[in-house]
Order: sequence, then structure tokens, then C-alpha cells
Amino acid sequence: MTPTENIVNLYQPFLDYALTQLKQELELKPYPIPSGFEHKVAITGKGKKEQEVDTTSYAYCSPKLRQIRAAHVQGGSALQVLNFVIFPHLNYDLPFFGADLVTLPGGHLIALDMQPLFRDDPQYQEKYTQPIWDTFQTHQQHLPWGGDFPEEAIPFFSPAFLWTRPQKNELVETRVFEAFKDYLQAYLIFVKQAEPISNVEKLAEIKEAQLRYLRYRAEKDPARGMFTRFYGPEWTEEYIHGFLFDLERQLALNPV
Repeated sequence: MTPTENIVNLYQPFLDYALTQLKQELELKPYPIPSGFEHKVAITGKGKKEQEVDTTSYAYCSPKLRQIRAAHVQGGSALQVLNFVIFPHLNYDLPFFGADLVTLPGGHLIALDMQPLFRDDPQYQEKYTQPIWDTFQTHQQHLPWGGDFPEEAIPFFSPAFLWTRPQKNELVETRVFEAFKDYLQAYLIFVKQAEPISNVEKLAEIKEAQLRYLRYRAEKDPARGMFTRFYGPEWTEEYIHGFLFDLERQLALNPV
């Protein structure tokens, strides 16, 4: 892997692009971020190895999207993370938009997908996977499969899941960025085309599928260890359940 000295703010262009596009294309409103989660700072290491770790949260909503949120972690050359996820309202069958962009001392880990509500439904795949299949194949030529992936996670990712471990920073800044932009643009097209669901049985299926995804992600969040190390377990668990994956909390407050 190339030296990491130049990767500070590696994912800032991704975040800037996403927020600019969303603000241009959608009727965005602020989504409430619980107090204490907007910005959090920790100091790690000692002496010359001392490093400030900043976690900044962003959140919006729109008429069709319940929560658009980002967690941006900046810890110098050894740690850069952007977790950017979009959750549709429960009366749309839209997939989730999910981007996990992670840089650690050992390398880059990139996961990009439109995560399906109903992965094994052929009609759902035809509606939401087929339109981006060519895009996926184009980017996969330059960003090959990243290897081992938990089998239990497979139901939560589409066949067009881009999972890769680029060896060079340049690939993240170019190929990964292009893939991120293409996936987000495709998702925005899906959002514009989406029609509300009124069938009661279908609405119940969507709600259950969203909860299944949220519970899995909250339970298996790979950032839990990192956040616990920096900010402690109490803050971390509340951040995960009260902000990153907050659907159950929101439903308790406002039952559908």
C-alpha cells in the first residue's frame, strides 16, 4: 500500500459531493441529531503518537427518505471513515443506500450498495438491481471483490454489492469516488420514480424488512469497538441505537 501521509480528509470529497447532490435534487430538511452526537472528539496515543479523533454527524430527511445520515471519523493518516446511509420512509419499497468507506493502518475497506429490502424477490431485483448491473460490472473491473464476507450478511446486500480492498490511495480518490457518485445518482433516480405503497400487507412486509436490517446492522456494527475505545461504551451504544440505527426508537415514539 502507498504511504498514508496524504489520506487526511480522504473521504471529505465524498461527503461534500453527496450533500451537494442531495440538496440540489431533493427537498431536504434537517433530521434531528440527539444532543452530544453532532461532534465528538477523543485523544488517542501519547507523545509523538498522540492523535485527535473527530467524529462528526450529519442528518437530513426528505418527503420519501426518513433519514439521510453520515458519520465522518477523522483520525489522521491512521484512521479515516465515512459511513453514509439513506433510509427510506416505511411506505416506499426503496432499498437503502449504503456506503462504508474505511481506511485503517492495514488498508482500505470499501462497501457500496443499494441494500435490498427483499433480496431474493426476482421482481425486486428486476426493479432495483438490474438497472445498476452494468454500472456495477464497469466498476468491478477496477475494484475487484474484497474477499471474505460474513455469510450471515449476504441477505442484506444486493448482487450489485461493490465490496473491495483497494491497495492504492489513488484508486480510492478516483475509481471508488466515481463508483460512489454513480451509485448515488442511480439511487436518486430510484427515489424520484418511487411511488408510495398503500397495500396493508406490503406495508407490513416493508416495516419488518427495515427492522430486520436495522437490528442486524446495529447488532453487528463493525464500528462498535472503535467508538467504544474512543468514547466509551455508554456513548457508543446510544450513538448506534439512538442515531445511526434509530428506527425502533422512532417507532416507539411515533407508532406507524
